[in-house]
Amino acid sequence: MGWVRVRVRSPPVMQSKLLCLSLLYLLTTLPLALYVSFSDPGSAASRCLFFLPFRSSNPSAAALFEYPREYGEHKHAIPATRARCSDPAVFSGRSLSVREGHYKTVLEEINNLCRNLSTSPSAAPALRYQNGRRNSFAGNLSTVERRSFFNHTDSAVEIPCGFFKEFPVRESGDFFGLISIFHTVRNFSCHGILAMEKCNDVVVASAILNDHDKIRQPKGLGSETLRTACFFMFIDDATHSVLASHNILAGERGDAGTVGAWRVARLGAGEHRLPYENPAMNGVIVKYLLHRLFPNARFSVWVDAKMQLTVDPLLLVHSLVVGKGADMAVSKHPLNLHTMEEAIATARWRKWGDVDAIRAQMETYCRNGLQPWSPSKLPYPSDVPDTAIIIRRHGLASDLFSCLLFNELEAFNPRDQLAFAYVRDQMSPRVSMNMFDVEVFEHIAVEYRHNLKHGNGGAGGKQGITRMASSGDITGSSCERYLLKMWGETTE
Repeated sequence: MGWVRVRVRSPPVMQSKLLCLSLLYLLTTLPLALYVSFSDPGSAASRCLFFLPFRSSNPSAAALFEYPREYGEHKHAIPATRARCSDPAVFSGRSLSVREGHYKTVLEEINNLCRNLSTSPSAAPALRYQNGRRNSFAGNLSTVERRSFFNHTDSAVEIPCGFFKEFPVRESGDFFGLISIFHTVRNFSCHGILAMEKCNDVVVASAILNDHDKIRQPKGLGSETLRTACFFMFIDDATHSVLASHNILAGERGDAGTVGAWRVARLGAGEHRLPYENPAMNGVIVKYLLHRLFPNARFSVWVDAKMQLTVDPLLLVHSLVVGKGADMAVSKHPLNLHTMEEAIATARWRKWGDVDAIRAQMETYCRNGLQPWSPSKLPYPSDVPDTAIIIRRHGLASDLFSCLLFNELEAFNPRDQLAFAYVRDQMSPRVSMNMFDVEVFEHIAVEYRHNLKHGNGGAGGKQGITRMASSGDITGSSCERYLLKMWGETTE
């Protein structure tokens, strides 16, 4: 009797490896997706979120501006990498009605707070500023001169805080006016400058110079936010040319002075040149001197143009500054803790091309008291911020910090993280600072890459081959003790 060979074959549908892997993926991820969808909004997985209000019921939740497709507003987003936060900034409430009620409470509290500040006897400017003409915008002060203002104990002392040269501002094609050395920043006759002066409560500001970014509209705005907060986008001629080529500054999509939520303020006007050759330095004028450009604003939210806000700025002010009793709020850097780590990264990744200048800056700071971060610096949890979003309560401490920091930026370079802890730790009065977690940062905004550029992308400094910093010659350096302490090789 012979054996009969029988061949058993699997069904054709099971012979595809790709199909099998797809089914396995589906069976694995479907339960997780269902869990996330139906889990408690107050659970640890979602407690970091600011819920975006009024998406369905609020008219302002519709698109604020329709961009031409070729403009590429939403290209090159950087994905978020963190899902949880240990220090959540919670916009409480599960239902839409509760969230609407919370938004109205926030709006009323901020309006009352700003009104009280305006009518209070102490509403006069806390700082007095130096005026006059000098050969640079911030006065080209020496290290000794800059440090002499760190300890501000006499309110009669005038602080150097920029505007020793003209800062030309105009709106779209119409000339705004000059923020000039011959005036305090309050006194202008030009209608555009008056618009800045009339911004009394919250200002949200950004800047695009040298066409480095796209104009992006904020999301999640409440029904009264556009009437309560001022949104200003500062641009230069190079950016204006690109926007005009796409018909973004005129026509049916917007009037000559606005693009969606943003009121456009154009910097530079013919023979009226911007103060610095480096666009980044002109940008930090707006970034750190908002309290001078908008002298009647009580709060400000700075947003780097690479960021798109996804949470109402009034909620940010209330939760991250007012609710924390802070002068300002800024995110911790996702990677670096010590200033020297950021300086090394700046040289390594050519964020500033002149390594010798960075070394000289760090040597100056080490000679004058810069220390690595340690628990003794608490409640400051880090020496390195991510300054893409800065929320400030305008007042003596935060205004002084901004002025002192800006003076350091002119003295060395616009990399503000390098001077941040040096100024913060040594100034008096101390600034109350909420340095929130990176996870919160990723929940309140979406980050995009800068516009692609030929060359080095405007990093500044010396061009050509960058000489890398070396650790072989730290003996005798002013930063030797700093580095040894940072590396844990000494406790002195």
